[in-house]
Amino acid sequence: MLTKSLLETARTQEEAIVSLRRAIHAEPELGLETPKTLAKVKAALADLPLEWHEGPSCTGAVAVLKGAKPGRSVLLRGDMDALPMNEHTGLDFASTIPGRMHACGHDAHTAMLAGAARVLSGMRDDLEGEVRFMFQPGEEGYHGARFMLEDGLLGGTAEYPLPDAAFALHVWPNAPHGRIEGRVGAMLASADVIEITVTGKGGHASMPFDAIDPVPVAAEIVLALQAMITRRFNATEASVLTFGKMEAGTTDNVIPDTAYLLGTARNLSPERRAAVKEAIVEVAQNIARAHRCSAEINIKPGFPPTINDGRAVALGEQVAMSLGGEEPWAHRPAPTMGAEDFSYVIEKVPGAMFFLGVAAEGVDWQGCCGLHSSHMVLDENVLPKGTAFLAGCALQFLEKGWE
Repeated sequence: MLTKSLLETARTQEEAIVSLRRAIHAEPELGLETPKTLAKVKAALADLPLEWHEGPSCTGAVAVLKGAKPGRSVLLRGDMDALPMNEHTGLDFASTIPGRMHACGHDAHTAMLAGAARVLSGMRDDLEGEVRFMFQPGEEGYHGARFMLEDGLLGGTAEYPLPDAAFALHVWPNAPHGRIEGRVGAMLASADVIEITVTGKGGHASMPFDAIDPVPVAAEIVLALQAMITRRFNATEASVLTFGKMEAGTTDNVIPDTAYLLGTARNLSPERRAAVKEAIVEVAQNIARAHRCSAEINIKPGFPPTINDGRAVALGEQVAMSLGGEEPWAHRPAPTMGAEDFSYVIEKVPGAMFFLGVAAEGVDWQGCCGLHSSHMVLDENVLPKGTAFLAGCALQFLEKGWE
């Protein structure tokens, strides 16, 4: 089944895939509640033999396709939510809702997954096992995958166990048209929110000796934490610590009582993630103490690192190569320090996330507007290949497992 005929089948669905993608793009929804998007998906797949599972925590849903014979189970995932930003693409189907845009390609992910559901439903009589299509809201920081797992939508009981494998595909504007990329091990980083409040003693700006100024202490903490990352941890495993917000005071001649820092920590392994958290607390508290201040540190856990199973990457490479093309596959040399909540799924189920190059053919793909840009666009001609790849991963696993 893993031949170019799978791609040809997917191309017969191109109009439907593109139509669904554009409908979703024009009405973006945020967070854990994406009812209009899910309704569009269900309407597009209403004629297929799918069993739908939904839970109480969000508008996530899993559509199950049962093959004619029992066998393995495999999960394919697409996310549905958008970003809180204005769109500046000028597309005919651009967002109709101010302050919302599908700038991360989730509209394409959902449409490609729906296309895979249709392609595989057409092969149902030959399938051994089942395919679960995970339509997930709340990827953009809302932990949608975790909520769906906690609701039991992905399995976890004797009657409905977790799937045997899981695959996801993410569009990548800065990669050649149609190229699929993957790597073994860390594919994306964890993402934790760092809040630090430094408390001193306010006073007149002309008499700092009568106050305890938290502002230079907060500044010193920022610089010390940057040095800590580079000097304490082995550089062969990347860690990133960035403070994007520093807030203190109300005017020029008043020393404030407090200074506030807000940042993000990115790490590629659970062990490094835990060590960096511990070091942030140690450095911040001791610098504050050295200057007669106190530091309150609040670390909000975000997504875990996305760590690909080597067997799943090998399977994905085989599928990508079978689909053909001028440049069908590439091993990514390094992870990206962005984060993905598909990580929650492949913490529990062997699997992998892959990237799909969606730059138009012949353009300078390295110079294209990237993910989360208000100008980000993608070449819709590549979407059937994404559908074929997802379907191919499911077919390959159901037929051969991890061989």
